[in-house]
Amino acid sequence: MDSILNTVNAVNKVLWDYILLFLLCGTGIYFTVRLKFIQVRKFGEGFRRLFGGLRLNGKKAGAEGMSSFQALTTAVAAQVGTGNIAGAATAIVSGGPGAIFWMWVSAFFGMATIFGEAVLAQKYKTTLDGEVTGGPIYYIRAAFRGRLGRFLAVFFSIAVILALGFMGNMVQSNSIGVAMESAFGIPAVAAGIAVAVVAGFIFLGGVKRIAWVTEKIVPFMALIYIVGCAVILCMNYAAVGEAFRQIFVMAFAPQSVAGGVAGITVQKAMRFGVARGLFSNEAGMGSTPHAHAIAKVERPRDQGVMAMMGVFIDTFVILTLTALVILSSGALSSGKTGTELAQAAFHASFGYAGDVFIAVCILFFAFSTIIGWYFFGQSNVKALFGKKAIKVYALLVVLFVIVGSAQQVDLVWNLSDLFNGLMVIPNLLGLLALSGLVVKLAKDRTDGLPGSSRK
Repeated sequence: MDSILNTVNAVNKVLWDYILLFLLCGTGIYFTVRLKFIQVRKFGEGFRRLFGGLRLNGKKAGAEGMSSFQALTTAVAAQVGTGNIAGAATAIVSGGPGAIFWMWVSAFFGMATIFGEAVLAQKYKTTLDGEVTGGPIYYIRAAFRGRLGRFLAVFFSIAVILALGFMGNMVQSNSIGVAMESAFGIPAVAAGIAVAVVAGFIFLGGVKRIAWVTEKIVPFMALIYIVGCAVILCMNYAAVGEAFRQIFVMAFAPQSVAGGVAGITVQKAMRFGVARGLFSNEAGMGSTPHAHAIAKVERPRDQGVMAMMGVFIDTFVILTLTALVILSSGALSSGKTGTELAQAAFHASFGYAGDVFIAVCILFFAFSTIIGWYFFGQSNVKALFGKKAIKVYALLVVLFVIVGSAQQVDLVWNLSDLFNGLMVIPNLLGLLALSGLVVKLAKDRTDGLPGSSRK
């Protein structure tokens, strides 16, 4: 295990410290400029579409598979997961409080990137076996014709299946197992089996059942978590200002704040901020386009605007609240990391009730992510191997959920980082190659909102 972990760490260092750090941020900056800061210009529209489309009653979308709101909640189900709790804690421990600043930076530019992903997913969606489907595999093929396009598309699909369906869901079940064992004394494997059984039932229901579940779970779990964090921040209001100061100052001068973590550099803060930010909001990863592709909207740009709100909710709301709770609680000095650090932060304010609260939140966050990531992998399994292979894939995901609940944390997280990084590369190449089309589609607009007009 140590040998495998060392090898994975070595590859990740090159991939994340040099290649993806610049590729992800560079792509986000490029789309931000080309789309004229669309994440700022269209934020209000996205906000109105989000709450204007809010439905909890299973609104049908016909042959398109999902309504725009269901597509967003399926995407957010995947985005808001352990990356917002355990991932935020890991980033702070490994990269210092300054890592949160770089999460914000990458998320800001990532909002433009995910706009492009959603727009292209809508543009190139197709129908297989009577069902609407889509994702990067289709726009990568459109961007690069011939053997190169086929190779990049297949490489991406295989990476998605491994990164999300298998390795990623091991991370999610691992966090559930740790939380349940710590808070309730439930064996991690037992928790993993229970989650796998319920998830398997949802998998068998197909896209409709997945959409029905996510539109119920996501608004509820987000509201409960936001309220819990808000209460703690009110209790620790005197330390909130210092928490913000640490985030901004230690993003550029990690050792200038008393109590700074030894060995933390600006590069480390950026590395872990961008890496955990990607794991959290998935902008540029190529995962959420699978959900946005099957939304029923008038124009591709409409879903692109909605997609940006997923990154905002994930990083600027949920993840930021987690970071502020950890920093204002003083739990960072406990020497813990991951889920245990988050639990320690909530325990400092709520006592044992804090352990229970964070365990329940992780259960909902991670479970919804398992559902979302299964769906993303399923879209690629269907594209590569046909509809008959989906049941085999579902069974394998269930097995990985059980196995992941009891795996070594460091290895699981680092394997997830590795496969996440590998799937990013062909996705971003496709996005950049079709950037001109994204700009064109962004101008094709009718808001579909009261008082709007075509320009």
